[in-house]
Amino acid sequence: MKKEGHPPYQDVLFVDTATGTKFVCGSTLQPKAKETFEGKEYPVYHVPISSASHPFFTGSQQFVDSEGRVDKFKKRYARKAPTEKPQEKEEKKSAPKKVAPKKAAPKKKEK
Repeated sequence: MKKEGHPPYQDVLFVDTATGTKFVCGSTLQPKAKETFEGKEYPVYHVPISSASHPFFTGSQQFVDSEGRVDKFKKRYARKAPTEKPQEKEEKKSAPKKVAPKKAAPKKKEK
């Protein structure tokens, strides 16, 4: 294998710029800035948003949807449902149903 095929893997200090939360994670990023965290010096990378500030993870996400999905579906497709004429309904009711003949089961051979 080639010796320089992959970038070096190291622990990097990520800082959330929105909340100031810091966490260490392994990465191949090569930031030049360094900062001390919990008594050890790490290369530091500033992220604009992380799980500490994202609305989905913090629970501050608000739903604008006041109707449920099923209600929206029914409302949307209720007006598009095909309408039958009264004559067609009567014809369907009075027409006899066709039943397929039953096939006889094959006989078992006795020994």
